[in-house]
Amino acid sequence: MIELAQPNDDAAIRSLLARNPVPGRVTVTFEREPSFLAGCATMGSACQTVVARMNNGEVVAVACRATREVFINGRIERLGYLGQLRVDAAQRGRWLVSRGFRFLQQLHDVDPVAGYLVSIIEGNAEAAGVLVKQRRNHFPAFHELGRLHTLALAVGKPKPALSNDIEIAATTPNDLPALIRFLQQHGARRQFYPVWRAEDFDSPTTQGLRLADVLIARRRGEIVGVSGWWNQSSFKQTVVRGYDRWLRTARPFYNAAAPWLQRPPLPDVGAEIRYGYAAFTCVAEDDVEVFRALLRALYNLTAQRGCHYLMIGLAERDPLLPLARAYAHIAYPSRLYLADWGESIYERLDQRIPYLEIATL
Repeated sequence: MIELAQPNDDAAIRSLLARNPVPGRVTVTFEREPSFLAGCATMGSACQTVVARMNNGEVVAVACRATREVFINGRIERLGYLGQLRVDAAQRGRWLVSRGFRFLQQLHDVDPVAGYLVSIIEGNAEAAGVLVKQRRNHFPAFHELGRLHTLALAVGKPKPALSNDIEIAATTPNDLPALIRFLQQHGARRQFYPVWRAEDFDSPTTQGLRLADVLIARRRGEIVGVSGWWNQSSFKQTVVRGYDRWLRTARPFYNAAAPWLQRPPLPDVGAEIRYGYAAFTCVAEDDVEVFRALLRALYNLTAQRGCHYLMIGLAERDPLLPLARAYAHIAYPSRLYLADWGESIYERLDQRIPYLEIATL
C-alpha cells in the first residue's frame, strides 16, 4: 500500500533510515531525530511524505514531494523537488518504485507545478537505470541539467582573515529587508534559486538557523554578497556505521596525525559527523573576491563552532566552484535532473547556471 504518511508513522520512518545504511568507504546512515516529519519543513513551503507499507503495516519505503517558489528564467514560479527516497534493503527491486511514482503522479495532478528537481549521486547505476535509462511510461521524463558538486570542506584551525576591501558582518534584524532585496535581485541570476522572504527566517522553513549566522559581505557600505552557516544537527544527523578494510587499518594513524595536518579526525563508529551547511549563497556579478571572503568567514565560523566539515553545493558551470575546490575537501558529485509529467519547461530554460540549495534537501 502506498499512501501519505501520518504523524504516527514518524517512528517507523526513522527506524527505516537507521537500519538502512548507505555503503561506501565510509558507511553512514542519514537519520532524522527526533522527528522525520518536522524536519521536512526545510524542503519547501509544502512537503508531502509518501510511505509504502507491507500487509502487516510495516513501513518499508519513504519518499518526499516538496514544492517552493524559485526563480526560473528570472521569474518566480513554483517548482517541486523529489527526494528522501529510502527503500528497505529486503524490499528493493520489487513493486515499490513503480507504484510510488504512480502515487506521486496523482499528487502532482492535484497540485501541478512546473517540474521537479531530482539529484542522483554519480555511481548509483541502479537509480540512474531505473529512473532515467529504462524508465517506465508512468514515470516522469528526466532531463539532465548537468553535474552538481557537493563538497565537504575539511575544517581545521581557523585561518587568517583575508586582506581586501570587503567587510563581513553578521545579519541583524534591521538588515533583513535589505538582505531580502539583495537575494531576490541577484538570486534571480541563478536558475532555481529559492525565493526567500523575511518571514522565512522566523519559521520552520529555516529551523536551526541563527539569523546572526547569515553573513553579509559589503564593499563601501553596499551589500555585494551573502552566505549563511546552517547547523541542522538538532533534526538531521549523519552517523558513521563502518569503514572499509583500508580505512579501518589506517584510521588510528590518520587520527594521530590529524592535528598536525589540520584535518578533522575520522569519527568512531556510531558517532555523528559534525558539519554545517553553506546556504543562501548569492554573490553580485559572481565576484570571486567577495565569495573568497565569505567562504573564509564560513570556514572560520565552522571551526569556532567545533564542527569538522563545511558542506557546500555548486553546479559544474558555477564560476565560484574553483574557489571552494581550493580547500581540502571530500567531493560528492551527482547529476541534477528536471523531471516532469506532461508539458516540459526544460525546452524554455535559458542558460542561467543552476542552483540547488543542498541545505534544504
